[in-house]
Amino acid sequence: MSRHMRFSRRQWLRLSLAGGLGVSASGWLAELAAATSADRHRRRACILLWMAGGPSQLDTFDPKPGHEHGGPFQAIQTATPGISICQHLPRLAQSSDQLALIRSMSTKEGDHTRATYLLRTGYQPSGPVAYPSLGPLIGKSLGDEAAELPNCVSIGSVPFISPGAFGPGFLGPRYAPLMVGGGIPIVPQPGANAAYEDQLKVPNLSLANGIERSQADARLALLRDLEHDFTHLHPGAAPLSHVAAYDQADRMMRSTAVRAFELEDEPAALRDAYGRNAFGQGCMLARRLIERGVPFIEVSLNSAAAGNILGWDTHQNNFKTLEAMLPVLDNGWATLLADLKARGLLDSTLVVWMGEFGRTPKINNNQGRDHFPNAWSTVLSGGGIRGGQVIGRTSDDGQEVADRPVSVPDLLATILLALGLDPMQQNTSNVGRPIRLADPDAKPLRECLL
Repeated sequence: MSRHMRFSRRQWLRLSLAGGLGVSASGWLAELAAATSADRHRRRACILLWMAGGPSQLDTFDPKPGHEHGGPFQAIQTATPGISICQHLPRLAQSSDQLALIRSMSTKEGDHTRATYLLRTGYQPSGPVAYPSLGPLIGKSLGDEAAELPNCVSIGSVPFISPGAFGPGFLGPRYAPLMVGGGIPIVPQPGANAAYEDQLKVPNLSLANGIERSQADARLALLRDLEHDFTHLHPGAAPLSHVAAYDQADRMMRSTAVRAFELEDEPAALRDAYGRNAFGQGCMLARRLIERGVPFIEVSLNSAAAGNILGWDTHQNNFKTLEAMLPVLDNGWATLLADLKARGLLDSTLVVWMGEFGRTPKINNNQGRDHFPNAWSTVLSGGGIRGGQVIGRTSDDGQEVADRPVSVPDLLATILLALGLDPMQQNTSNVGRPIRLADPDAKPLRECLL
């Protein structure tokens, strides 16, 4: 190992920040990143940036400047000639070489509950089959069941809107995500977002006061004996999942990998770059979890202000709300891409941005935009994706897809392929029927895959 490689991660970060995130004056961080990227044994991973409520495509990645539907926001040119996005996303505009903008999503689901289920599972919420969400599906496919950390972590989710869309479905409880920053009440409380530091920690990772490790081990041994007898007499998914959950919790409590949740270890300048808010710090936590081998992390951007947990659901005051939301998104996402790249992790990490649908091109009487599944946008970036391009096109007024319509199964099959997974791989459902990872009729977006 060279003398450069003996520096600690904190020292590397300080050096890189001195010359701008991702590039140090000496090139040492680039050397480290190249070494990480060349690691053939590094597993692929996925970070989902989930925008609960349905973000407006016209005010993010498909602007319509000069049209009455365009609204007051201006379009700015990105670093990729011919591609423009909203003025409130300037840092992402400079990262356009990493972005594949899909402007022609189209579904028929304009209800939050049903659309959320469709986008997160790839299937309509109907019939007896409990389809797994994307996180557990990818976590099972790419993860290690003996890993110290869970293979699926969900940060800041608001699952009450569509509970079935956030769970493991027929895969069973052992593949359920670790929910971090959850517990947000259905009726939001004033100041709820101010306590994000505490929300991004996992509670009860330490032994209870007064309990020694030997005592805890003895209790766990007794529990395992009882569970062994019970599962022998009552075999099935539920008892085995209970055993697996306790084993996972025990591994986490003993592991040094849980230091991923200690965000105070990061340099203040980097934390500032991500944004001192739940989403920005959640993005930084996602990167820390990727470093420790977690294959799927979801980070939700629900609001930029206390008292609103579906901030993208802008039936009223769309533009005022987005003036607060978009800078939070821009800083968190752009810094995440740069940070992953600086560490040599971007080539193996797919970053997906999406919500459940878009917003109406026509601005309503309350200066808002309503639900609109007809024609809207998602974005793929990072590992496995050919960035610097736009896929699909909407009409000049934004009312319909004018070129290259993309369905939800198409999108999910593309995500799976970018992660090196076969969309036609099967799992056995809760009704005994084999279910493929993606709908068999899906047509992946080959043009955006490397």
